[in-house]
Amino acid sequence: MPESPDRYTHGHHESVLRSHRWRTAQNSAAFLLSRLRHGDSLLDVGCGPGTITADLASLVSPGLVTGIDLSEEVIELASRETHGLHGGNLRFMVDDVYDLSFKDATFDVVYAHQILQHLSSPVDALVEMRRVLRDGGLLAVRDADFGAFAWFPADDRLSRWMDLYHQITRANRAEADAGRHLVSWVREAGFSEIEASSSNWTYQRPDDRMWWGGLWADRMRESEVARQGIEYGLTTTEELEEISRAFLDWAANDDGIFIVVNGEVLARR
Repeated sequence: MPESPDRYTHGHHESVLRSHRWRTAQNSAAFLLSRLRHGDSLLDVGCGPGTITADLASLVSPGLVTGIDLSEEVIELASRETHGLHGGNLRFMVDDVYDLSFKDATFDVVYAHQILQHLSSPVDALVEMRRVLRDGGLLAVRDADFGAFAWFPADDRLSRWMDLYHQITRANRAEADAGRHLVSWVREAGFSEIEASSSNWTYQRPDDRMWWGGLWADRMRESEVARQGIEYGLTTTEELEEISRAFLDWAANDDGIFIVVNGEVLARR
């Protein structure tokens, strides 16, 4: 497996994969879908369990779609869970976004979802994505902007969660507010015809609140976020339990709402 200079803040705990499996092309790549053509070759960078990748493969068929991730375990999971969901135009492989295994000008489309926020050198990664795009090829990137998240009702424990999350990502040399940086990063990487947009994930219905609150409650007790926070001396087990409880309290509140803001950019090579 390639070695990375970056430390993945979230890790691959079940509570993280729970949210990744929920993602589809419709709820995570809507800004791209109208630009896709049958026959496009597409690279999905940081594909995770492959749910979005499989959707994209069905949309560009017979074009070949390749999903890559640095984690061999996650690539094995994606291959297993998407087996039979495509028409033979989908493949997964372990690869490093800073040193992609593909020749120059291989793909018509490169898509990267919630990836740049975890990288210490997002512009370097974008330069590499540009290298493997054909002339006139399309880049599509989408990242959350944690600093723009909104929730109700207010809770000091959730405000502390936000502060702590930023502290941990800074310790990892990553940018939690990546959504607002995308245009600048993409331009610096040499792309042109840049189009910016934004979209939200909104959790308000009871089942959505329980799902979102539950997965973050689990993350703040058991995932890499929790382990790294303690390792860096930024929090304690007791504080993490309080934050976890705050997410469950929020989820149980009929007036609760949580809005996740995402920045999006389309650009041409």
